[in-house]
Amino acid sequence: MNVTAGTQQATGATASALPLAGLSVLLTRPAGQADKLAAAIQSLGGRVTPLPLLAIEPITERVAVERLKTFIMALDNYDAAIFISTNAATLGLEWIENYWPQLPVGLEAYAVGPGTAEILRQLPWPVHCSNIGVTSEHLLVLPGLQDVASKRIALFRGQGGRELLAETLRERGARVDYLEIYQRRVPEYSRAVVLKLIDDNAINAAIATSQQILDSLVALLSVDGGLPQTLQSLCVIVPSHRVREHALAAGFKQVIDAGGAADKAVLTSLQQCQAVSVIKKEST
Repeated sequence: MNVTAGTQQATGATASALPLAGLSVLLTRPAGQADKLAAAIQSLGGRVTPLPLLAIEPITERVAVERLKTFIMALDNYDAAIFISTNAATLGLEWIENYWPQLPVGLEAYAVGPGTAEILRQLPWPVHCSNIGVTSEHLLVLPGLQDVASKRIALFRGQGGRELLAETLRERGARVDYLEIYQRRVPEYSRAVVLKLIDDNAINAAIATSQQILDSLVALLSVDGGLPQTLQSLCVIVPSHRVREHALAAGFKQVIDAGGAADKAVLTSLQQCQAVSVIKKEST
């Protein structure tokens, strides 16, 4: 897959006074899901270089589609539906609305993160979301997921992924079914082309809003099993403490936990990157 070195930036005499002036950001979200964030970064004076490191595709394999259809048509047998991402919520609602003109009575929704919750609130059902974090661990402490013995829970997600939610809820006595509605694909890039892209655009920050995206980034940038020293100083924005620890172990020296993948959280973290960058420049 070819990469176009098309960096976008804010223009005008006031650009240098904006909060993200001087920050050149590698934006790795899936194509079509990064436009708003890119525009926001540019409006704050930052530069954006898109490099999608994950593609989200609806499932198409016949057996998987038929299995999912069976679960969706039996949605009235469930007590709760959990959505692990904005992709799960967006595609999940499409499936639900195709088969349920009215939601089954008594069905409640749980969202991993406020962005996912916002999507789910398009439908008239109770939507629960942790207000202290955006991980499976945070979701599992919600009151409604404690006493779940004999309850049926539909877990909307992509194919594969962490098993913590389902395993914990099953330990608590729930019956959990996976409703896998999309698949993830990692685009193929030439390492040489990506390294040139980073160099040509003076990239000093990168956004990796999932561990899978981070792993793809590390795999692309690594040489002889490790990150080049020149890239270890990139400011990397990640969505959780768990992914931050993963990024530090991979060799990145400056990793900021945004506390989620929402645009607002990412923008706040980018301003922290910029503040650190300014301090370093002033101290040299």
